[in-house]
Amino acid sequence: MKKTIIIHSESIGRGDDELGQMIMGSFLRKLSVEPNRPDLIVFFNSGVRLVAEGSPVLDDIDLLRQAGIPLLACGTCVNYYGLADKIEPELIGDMRTIISKLMSSDTVITI
Repeated sequence: MKKTIIIHSESIGRGDDELGQMIMGSFLRKLSVEPNRPDLIVFFNSGVRLVAEGSPVLDDIDLLRQAGIPLLACGTCVNYYGLADKIEPELIGDMRTIISKLMSSDTVITI
């Protein structure tokens, strides 16, 4: 059963952004050691900042990569935020690829 997680923001939940960012870091860290891992994590909108150089959760992103979890950042979003030179090219995908991956997933979870 294929599972995909969509992350569309730099923080989790509404309210205090600093708290939301702390929760996001914790979520990503715990996800890297979760036995029931996703098959893919897609980053949209400001969520692409999480995989960019200088991200406060870049160490957690590296843990996900070391765990073998594929990551994919929306190319349109990356360009919108001017991050193309701050994100590894292999992490950037176009909408056709993202749609194909989503449509082949059995479960899509949005964070």
